[in-house]
Amino acid sequence: MIALAPLDSLFEIERGVDLPLPAELSHLYGHLAFPQHTERAYVIGNFVTTLDGVVALKKRDTTGGGDVSGFNQHDRMLMGLLRAVADAVIVGAGTLRSVPKHQWTAQHIYPPLADEYQRLRIRMGEPTPPLNVIVTPQGGVDLNSPVFRSDEVPALIVTNTQGEERIRAHKLQHFVQLSAIHGSGPLSAQAILQEVNRIRQCEVILVEGGPQLMGDFFAEQVLDELFLTLAPQIAGRDGEVHRPGLVMGKQFAPHDPRWGTLVSVKRAESHLFLRYAFTETDPG
Repeated sequence: MIALAPLDSLFEIERGVDLPLPAELSHLYGHLAFPQHTERAYVIGNFVTTLDGVVALKKRDTTGGGDVSGFNQHDRMLMGLLRAVADAVIVGAGTLRSVPKHQWTAQHIYPPLADEYQRLRIRMGEPTPPLNVIVTPQGGVDLNSPVFRSDEVPALIVTNTQGEERIRAHKLQHFVQLSAIHGSGPLSAQAILQEVNRIRQCEVILVEGGPQLMGDFFAEQVLDELFLTLAPQIAGRDGEVHRPGLVMGKQFAPHDPRWGTLVSVKRAESHLFLRYAFTETDPG
């Protein structure tokens, strides 16, 4: 048994069909279900933020989400769970730069439950790791990062024409695929999803940011749900260091707001684990 108390469920809407969580994951999280979705992949996001909306501290050695959550074990358990049910995990190049040694798999973020996560993937018919998708419009990624050097995880780089030229100047490992979207400008969320589904047929796609990428997915209204961990700290902003929020580069309210529907609230001591639906989907 893992020395981790189960999350307290404070509010939950019944929807969809329960996923086949193994006993330990079911004990810790409760049941997890998504609405029926037959025409396209179901896209979910996962982020952690402070009470004052900071998602990255942007100080030396404090650039990852762990510093925001306080390296909370329940947050990492949930991150692992969402990666375990995903066919692909999408992150931006900035996220990769903030955690250059990372690989976006369940066992990497929370090793104590590695066996349980793998049992879940086998039950869902996906024994291999999720496709790690790195989005980089200009091709600015370090190809020596473990995600591009270890054959344990399949990787896909999504870029534009300019980025493709920059990346093809280097030799890619056989398990790293490159997908170039025509043009030299920013990459749309729709185009990214199309490329991901072209490489791997997906039922669930997980987006882990950063804020610029999350803004694109909200702008194009292709994010079905957001899992948001609310960490009980005030980070503050003083103008000297840019500390981003959940969404950057896009403005919605007051003329075009993105309202969510609360799906569930779970708690571990003073951390809250919120789940919101953002697109109209048959509740199943």
